[in-house]
Amino acid sequence: MDHSVKAALARWPDVPAVFGWLSLSEQGKWRFHPDGNGWDIEAACAPSTPEPGEPIHNEQILEFINRNYSGDPQGRWFFQNGPQRVYVRLDAAPFILHLDTPSLTLYTHNGLAVGQIREWWIDEHGRLFAQTEHGPGMIAGRDAAVVFEALHGEDGTPLIEKIEDAAFDASNVNISTLLAGGDFAGMKVRLVRPGTDKTDDSSAAAVYYCTAQNLEACLGFTRIPAP
Repeated sequence: MDHSVKAALARWPDVPAVFGWLSLSEQGKWRFHPDGNGWDIEAACAPSTPEPGEPIHNEQILEFINRNYSGDPQGRWFFQNGPQRVYVRLDAAPFILHLDTPSLTLYTHNGLAVGQIREWWIDEHGRLFAQTEHGPGMIAGRDAAVVFEALHGEDGTPLIEKIEDAAFDASNVNISTLLAGGDFAGMKVRLVRPGTDKTDDSSAAAVYYCTAQNLEACLGFTRIPAP
């Protein structure tokens, strides 16, 4: 958090928080809601079409938001705008994670390197999430396929092959059935650099299944914060 923000908080500690003015898209983009209606969403816990808001283009403002973004004990995430807390609607998760392919390093949408994966999660839409030291994040759509291919079980078999083999051997089996039970329940995986045997031990964690409707409970965050 910026020193100026801390100073403002100390000087004006009781400024009321606001809700509905800022959201974080599934692509990791900040969006402003000039009518304060960012909370208006058809379904609170499932992919849907929320009120889109307006993109923020000013680089200084974006950097300021990124530096002063955090979460509270209730799992609500916010941008600390000086003395005022601006709570954020999350279209996917508190962080959107992007992959640096050569190093297999994940970075949050606001530029934080991920040093530790504590859990991996997959929902019924095939979206991949990670519980990190910074908080919960969703792997960005364009990087998810690469991460899936790089995730290997302890026996060295790619996770995606295990899923595909199990689906091939069983009739009418979907990803929820495969990951919710049997050998896939809590299976430990880690990232392996393509074409090598080099593994990233910081990514070693169990992989679990959770429905999109229950992701907030599974990962511990609030998509649409309220006062």
